[in-house]
Amino acid sequence: MGRAKGLVLFPGAGSASTHSALVKIGEQIKPIPTGRFDFPYRLAGKRPPDRAPVLLRCVRSEVQAFALHNHVRTSSLVIGGRSMGGRMCSLAAAGDTGVPDEIGQALKVRGLVLISYPLYPPASPHKLRIAHFGRIDVPVLFVHGTKDPFGTPKELQVHSKKIVGDVSFHFIDNARHELKNADDEVAEVVSSWVMSLR
Repeated sequence: MGRAKGLVLFPGAGSASTHSALVKIGEQIKPIPTGRFDFPYRLAGKRPPDRAPVLLRCVRSEVQAFALHNHVRTSSLVIGGRSMGGRMCSLAAAGDTGVPDEIGQALKVRGLVLISYPLYPPASPHKLRIAHFGRIDVPVLFVHGTKDPFGTPKELQVHSKKIVGDVSFHFIDNARHELKNADDEVAEVVSSWVMSLR
């Protein structure tokens, strides 16, 4: 499939594209170009996230614009991000539109980087966010804390077996959802994995 020619990252629901981990990844992965983008609600200064259709349209448009700007195809880009940002990228790659029971055209990408993937809301493990996993056919990297209340490493490993593409994991000991003080480790793992794609 070829090497990755760019990386596009989105933040979690409560943070911005200036999140220190995303910035660090961009520094670590040079000279591969990196784009960091905010969702519309964040740009508008609002707190509650946009609905899924709006978030997914944002992912698609920003990834396509980044590809055009760098004179590459989206299929040569790795996309992802933290928590909700990574989840939206995984949904876009699976063809989700954000409308229940409606599947559209998958956003063709080289791979997915899912940092602190929110497998389910804390204290609601029955509300799994995995319905689209079986439609993901590209390599996926999960970077996850061993004490993340949004899903345990074991649960993540079990449910990710539905993913068609190759799946890699990196678990950070004693880290929770925020992966506090782990920016260097996250950046090293992500950059090494992206550069290893062939």
